[in-house]
Amino acid sequence: MSTRPKTSAEPTQPVSLDRVEALVTSRRKLAAVVADASTADAYALDTEFHRERTYYPRLALVQIAWHDQLAIIDPLAVPINPLAKLLDGEGLAVLHAAEQDLEVLYHECGTRPRRIFDTQIGAGFIGYSSPSLATLHDRLLGVELAKEARLSDWFQRPLPDHMLAYAAADVERLLEISDILQKELHARGRLEWAEEECALLLKRADTGRSPETAWHRIKEVRRMEGRQRGIAQAVARWREEYAARLNQPVRHVLSDLGVAVVAQRMPKSLAQLREIRGVEPRNLRKGADKELLAFLDGLKDAELAVEPASKSPKLDPALKPAVSLITSWAAQHAADADIDPALVATRSDIEALLRGDPDCRALKGWRADIIAAPVQRLLSGTAAVAFDSQGRLTLEERSGLPI
Repeated sequence: MSTRPKTSAEPTQPVSLDRVEALVTSRRKLAAVVADASTADAYALDTEFHRERTYYPRLALVQIAWHDQLAIIDPLAVPINPLAKLLDGEGLAVLHAAEQDLEVLYHECGTRPRRIFDTQIGAGFIGYSSPSLATLHDRLLGVELAKEARLSDWFQRPLPDHMLAYAAADVERLLEISDILQKELHARGRLEWAEEECALLLKRADTGRSPETAWHRIKEVRRMEGRQRGIAQAVARWREEYAARLNQPVRHVLSDLGVAVVAQRMPKSLAQLREIRGVEPRNLRKGADKELLAFLDGLKDAELAVEPASKSPKLDPALKPAVSLITSWAAQHAADADIDPALVATRSDIEALLRGDPDCRALKGWRADIIAAPVQRLLSGTAAVAFDSQGRLTLEERSGLPI
């Protein structure tokens, strides 16, 4: 462990790490880190990992900062599952763009932090649009983060000092950034909004990647109908399960296009399979091609449950022109309120709202007041969208007076 320097008002460069003190490579040292960090009300957390050639992320480093301490844990030297005690504790885990980190931690430790504050989400509620960690360091602290190690090989050993310093910088001032954001959010009355969104992120992380819903990520499958869609959904599930079993990226098994075309053509031989667009023979090897053919053969006479793209009614065709207009208004409304438009409502959210989807996130929590309620007034005919004198979209009381 190494001591984090006290922050100052003047811009400074990231800490120069003492490699020996900061790098954790033994069970004894890791136990000490977990014990001490578990006493903190909040701790900063980050990971370095690769997943270009695997289904599951390969963890290379874990960085933690708490009180005035900082530690970098080397999972190639010591099992990190003792971190579960810290993650399951009462301390608030502060991360930036936490989604993938949560997946990595769950895969390695079998658990995730009980409570989190994601600084990217928090910053979105004061006007930043999906800011990078470097942006927050620059705008909030006047600190410039080094960038040269971002795409480095984190599995090389020993790690050079500049890469350790880069890794440490990701958590070194994260608690300070979190404090600034939370104070500003509290002043604006939006801290609970950010906390609600962070809780939703944790809830989504708990569901993980499910083979049953793998087809949701394939637009060609979402557009299919009837039995053909059911076959494509089953092929997407097979691809996900096969990739997980062999720890390969799904695209290295079968492309998204390949999933859709295989479902359409239902090949019966290796020759037919290899003629399909989106099927790469180099990926379907070591028996994968024969396994897929056997799987398809088993689908021929099987009764398939066809999952609908949405459990809500289809969008009324008369409302389709309204989707783009309302999406544009929602984005402008969010920007005017200093909120990242992506947090408020995406086009998919607006479509779900207009369809009457009861699971639409725009109907829940803080979004219900700032998006759902005005849109519902628009749909009921008591409000109208208009341009103001600066050419900006605004929602107004409807006069009902014809022009």
